[in-house]
Amino acid sequence: MYRHRLHRHARKLGLLLAAGGMALVPLSRQPQVVLRSSFLLTDGGREGRSFPLITPSTSEGLRPDPVDFTPEELRELNRRFGVHGPQPRLAQLFTEGIDQLQPLRSHTLGRLEELRPVILSESRRHHINPMLVTAVLFDELQHAKPGEDLPLAARSGLFNTHGPAQLSVGELVKQGLLPANASPERIDEARMELLDPDRNVRLLVGKFVRLKQALGLSGNALLMASSSPADAKAIATLAYLHNGKLDYPGRVLRYMQDPELHALVYGTRKPITSPLI
Repeated sequence: MYRHRLHRHARKLGLLLAAGGMALVPLSRQPQVVLRSSFLLTDGGREGRSFPLITPSTSEGLRPDPVDFTPEELRELNRRFGVHGPQPRLAQLFTEGIDQLQPLRSHTLGRLEELRPVILSESRRHHINPMLVTAVLFDELQHAKPGEDLPLAARSGLFNTHGPAQLSVGELVKQGLLPANASPERIDEARMELLDPDRNVRLLVGKFVRLKQALGLSGNALLMASSSPADAKAIATLAYLHNGKLDYPGRVLRYMQDPELHALVYGTRKPITSPLI
């Protein structure tokens, strides 16, 4: 009797919904997430094309982890950009330990404060998220090797990367700012150029512009990790391509959410005036 009465009520409800142009759909316990098969552009990318790793439907229901790269994605990124797997776990623990040193963190924040004007101006000019630039600079400054920013060390060729963003002479070549067959004298000049902090930040922003173009991302897209799963994946990929280690994007995304870094980038500065004035 109860089952018959329930069936009758359900039939009436179905008729009412149908009259209103609606359909009665059975509920599922698990959210339905539709994913496009993962792949990366293989034609060098085209301006204005969307990043093809995540479709908008993935923002409904479960939000994907932007640092989860499929084996196919990793193979394609390695083929096109020569990236690698994560650094050894012991090295990761050492990196995490360094981040806990408060005096070092304060020193790094002080250096970022000096670089803030060029970070903001260049990021705004080239439509690059300033938090991405700041997070990368924070990581590279935190884990810089002692003495590598000295001109003598740079000229010796002991280090392959230089400056706050840890860029190589090869990046100047890729941006068309240095010939591939440059003379030793010109290479020395390029190394000194990389040691200039403001110039180094400009080149880092230029690197992200270059990588966005290679990935087929729109040059006008700012990329906000908090507002779009596709943007978060794109930011993670840009960070991965900058450093080449698979554990690096997760660190950068964490730094991008750091309250002190947010305050450094977006906080307002008020001049300190004497109470006697």
